[in-house]
Amino acid sequence: MFAQEVHLLSESWQKSISARARLPLLATFALTYAATQRPSGAAAGTRERFLVCYSRDDLAAIQNYDLAVLDSDIDADLSGRQNPAAILLGYLSLGELHRGRGYFPDVSRDGVLFDANPNWPDAQFVDMRAARWRDRIVTQLVPAILARGFSGLFFDTLDNAEFLETRNPVRFSGMVEGAADLVRSVRHHFPNVPIMINRGYAVLPRIAGKFDMLLGESVRTTFDAKSRSYQLVSEAGYLWQVERMRRARERDPHLRLFSLDYWDPEDRDGIARIYTGQRANSFIPYVGTFDLTSIVTEP
Repeated sequence: MFAQEVHLLSESWQKSISARARLPLLATFALTYAATQRPSGAAAGTRERFLVCYSRDDLAAIQNYDLAVLDSDIDADLSGRQNPAAILLGYLSLGELHRGRGYFPDVSRDGVLFDANPNWPDAQFVDMRAARWRDRIVTQLVPAILARGFSGLFFDTLDNAEFLETRNPVRFSGMVEGAADLVRSVRHHFPNVPIMINRGYAVLPRIAGKFDMLLGESVRTTFDAKSRSYQLVSEAGYLWQVERMRRARERDPHLRLFSLDYWDPEDRDGIARIYTGQRANSFIPYVGTFDLTSIVTEP
């Protein structure tokens, strides 16, 4: 259920997705070609093991990964994990709030919530400019995540800032800057805590050097909810996202780049080719199922 929060895309990106060819599960030849096509200058990436999984069950398998993004309400005992060197990032949505989160009633009373997200009716947009939201993040939500045993933070839905400000420039004026201020505030109060950001490309130029890792979601492959099929991202959409990720690293040479793609877990050859293609981009990749509620191991 909470995996839905990670899939919100900006309006422009949604249009890009809707324009993609609606293909069935891709033939081996097509995926092989896609994985080998990359922007010039790409170099082989690292073999670090990376995971994104939003299951709330005990995830003993996370001990096999060097870095994992997990739901911050996971039931597993993180303090007793067998791989204490692993970096575990707790999920926190900055741009919208799902009704299932325990702190939803308190945030609702703060008066910082807007309308429901039309793509996910159980989630409401958050006013990222609001001081009450910023203070709650810094004084309550982030400390609670770290107290549960997480070693870092994963920030999602920053794309909402651009989406809202573009949709209504008057009502949502300053939303992108508000989103940037949220990240800067967390970095100021928690200077040594690793931070990964999902996309948020309109915000990134304003927070260069204030976060450590960037995740590109649906870079090479994605899942189309209408046709219920895994699909290849258009070449234009692929290059668009790769270029923005590289621009972010140009602004901060220490920034580490990660990719999250979606594919049929039974197509092991296809998954292997996605890993190969993303490592050729110097990304640290993970390929998962559309709902991110189970772990798909690399072939």
